[in-house]
Amino acid sequence: MGILEISNVNKRFGGLQALGNVNIDVAENTVHAIIGPNGAGKSTLLNCLIGKLEPDTGVVTFDGKKVLGRKPHEINQLGISRVFQTPEIFNDLSVLENVLIPCFAKRDGSFRMHAVESVAQEETVIETAERMLDDVNMLGKRDMLAGSLSRGDKRRLEMAMCLVQEPKLLLLDEPTAGMARADTNNTIDLLKEIKESRDITMVIIEHDMHVVFSLAERITVLAQGTPLVEDTPENIKGHPKVKEAYLGEAAA
Repeated sequence: MGILEISNVNKRFGGLQALGNVNIDVAENTVHAIIGPNGAGKSTLLNCLIGKLEPDTGVVTFDGKKVLGRKPHEINQLGISRVFQTPEIFNDLSVLENVLIPCFAKRDGSFRMHAVESVAQEETVIETAERMLDDVNMLGKRDMLAGSLSRGDKRRLEMAMCLVQEPKLLLLDEPTAGMARADTNNTIDLLKEIKESRDITMVIIEHDMHVVFSLAERITVLAQGTPLVEDTPENIKGHPKVKEAYLGEAAA
């Protein structure tokens, strides 16, 4: 039994079967990658996990609580945070202000920037935000406008915005998309540091196999919306079904 259990999830778009009987168990405090060729259903599955899409059938539980049917901010309150393909930050705010925003989230999913009740509480919140920035090596850029950052630094900022909420599960949708190799390697190192320093489970959707094999402890391969293989990275690399899914022909 995993901390994240995906059971018999199905999703159709008209005549297209985007997901077909998807069953995945993600063990607690592990890094689980979901890979597959374009159109395999990876993004559809992720959107079901964050409340952006509702599957036709199936059950998803996280830490024993049902996920499906909840609004995105309610899923976030379960301890689930998401890092998007394109970093979602507030370009016109400073780096520090971006990290402060999640600290003031209201239970209905809206925000109130003046939610603190005292100067002491405000100082504590700022210290927490600064600690998150320090954890992702961004404290020295706390006063910069977020829009002026490089793509790699924007990704670090988004990580800090997620981590300040102390999630138990971090969903990462192609976290190195569009990055140069140096930024990709820096992001890999950052994710390893986060994993080592926290009790956190990660699910990664990624096309870059260098990222997948550098981080994942378990890999599920999707093909045409259906799990094809689930195994360790070592066994996935040369698996004939995986080669067939990616190359379009059976391995010799």
